[in-house]
Amino acid sequence: MIPRREILALGAGLCLASQIARAAPPAVEPTTIPLWPGLPPGAPAILPVETIVDQGGLPSGPNRYILGIARPTIQCFVPERQTSDGAVLLMPGGSYLREVIDREGLETVRLLNARGITAFLLRYRLPAEGWHDRSSVALQDAQRAVRLIRARATQFGLNPSRIAAVGFSAGGHLAASLAVGHARPTYAAVDSVDRVSARPDLVGLLYPVIGMAAPLVHARSRDALLGSEPTAEAIAAQSVERNVTADTPPVIIFHAADDASVPVENSLAMFAALRAAGGPSELHLFEHGGHGFGIGGAVGKTASAWPDLFLGFAKSHDILDQASNT
Repeated sequence: MIPRREILALGAGLCLASQIARAAPPAVEPTTIPLWPGLPPGAPAILPVETIVDQGGLPSGPNRYILGIARPTIQCFVPERQTSDGAVLLMPGGSYLREVIDREGLETVRLLNARGITAFLLRYRLPAEGWHDRSSVALQDAQRAVRLIRARATQFGLNPSRIAAVGFSAGGHLAASLAVGHARPTYAAVDSVDRVSARPDLVGLLYPVIGMAAPLVHARSRDALLGSEPTAEAIAAQSVERNVTADTPPVIIFHAADDASVPVENSLAMFAALRAAGGPSELHLFEHGGHGFGIGGAVGKTASAWPDLFLGFAKSHDILDQASNT
């Protein structure tokens, strides 16, 4: 006899897979918005060259990543039938060396659009590609993205007080850094948009990189962000669990216990810090899922429950309406 939990996981996975299939491609072509009116802060003399690498298809669709991001953007995907005036800003992972386009980007866009939710996909700069103040460039882009979405909310039919941010892996470190460092000055203001708050109203973290010191550290992400010989001060500044405050927005975290890349203790440490600070938080640990499950990689596993858990948490904090999952 098949255990009941496996039947439930299979059913959830099949439901999730059917949602992805029905939702592709996005109903409306995205609007691409440059983050900066000119060159981004700290631009090198020779800009990186944008490259998209196709790693071969996955069962759920394409499997690409991008690097060489010289002109960071947000792509706005407004669903054909918008049922919520909230929005989600997505931050894909890739060890701060690249950004996963499909599994942690467009697959999630399609699922959110299928629920009637507007999604923004952030294409942020990668720290090790020659930028000055390398440890701040991704956070600069994340702060600027939230400010732009909030400043242009009316244009997209959105409530500027209902903006969530979701990050995956190293993108989870970026989303968590935004949660704790939204008010930290990281660049000189370039226009009136920079007077707008960069604080997300809610944050979702999937298998996030959190700590920069052992035993939590994910070495590739830390080396890309801080270089191969970071100072103790730099490690402390970029270890998110050390920087949680009472002003950190509500956070929900998802991680698989069998993650062989980013230790699950990262999420445990973040949750403990959130509880100590007294802020709203929720943690979900799945037995199976590995690393980088995103949407398609969670099919057939209990980790496939994360989108509904995220939307439920967002609804409970009045950020996103609980749109239909049909």
